[in-house]
Amino acid sequence: MPWPPGARRLDCVSDVHLHANDPATAAAFVGHLRGAPFDALCILGDLFEVWVGDDLLHGDDAEAALARDVAAALRAVAQRRPVYLMHGNRDFLLGRAFVEASGATLLADPCVLDTGGWRWLLAHGDAWCVHDADYQRFRAQARSAAWQADFAARPLAERQALARALRAQSRAYQAQRIHTGMVDTGDVDPAAVEAARQQHQADGVIHGHTHRPAAHRLPGGAPRLVLSDWDAGARPPRLQVLQLGPAGAWRVAPAGA
Repeated sequence: MPWPPGARRLDCVSDVHLHANDPATAAAFVGHLRGAPFDALCILGDLFEVWVGDDLLHGDDAEAALARDVAAALRAVAQRRPVYLMHGNRDFLLGRAFVEASGATLLADPCVLDTGGWRWLLAHGDAWCVHDADYQRFRAQARSAAWQADFAARPLAERQALARALRAQSRAYQAQRIHTGMVDTGDVDPAAVEAARQQHQADGVIHGHTHRPAAHRLPGGAPRLVLSDWDAGARPPRLQVLQLGPAGAWRVAPAGA
């Protein structure tokens, strides 16, 4: 992925987790789209809390209305500035209809952003959580054509109910792990990230997924920047944007800046 011609600032976000029961976070995201002076936008997965299929765009509930509003807001940006979108672990079923409705360009996970003299490896990050064996088994299954075809054949309401059940199961598992002091398997493995960085000949890595924003150093010394999730209701609010510049420059700023 080449640096957008003439761009001075590319904004990176991840794990916005938009859903109809959190209008404040949705408003903050749309506000950033409409008001922030970025030259390009890159969304590194989990734009939505869950995505059960592009037919949601034609639904008649609050989630469908939100999906249409977000697609329209992204399209308004994409008509003037590049918008890039990557699948996450919650919205990996975003398909051609949403991409066309939003005007975004779909990115492979991972991919390299060449800023001119500096190469960032961009990823959602879940593939590098290699110690979470249960999740990695589900990830491999859910990305198979057979699983996705079977899931898509179910009625929309059934898919939405299944997604809610899976989210509840995930939250319960996380709470149990914290309560019992189980080994933390939810973070990326630095060795796996470093291997990917070397494979793609990148100078640094940017990812989301873990909800643990920080600037790290990989085993070889390269920077690993972890994006924050978004939650307008947190205190203080978590609404961070990673602003990238040419030649590897970066800074973290609040949404709207």
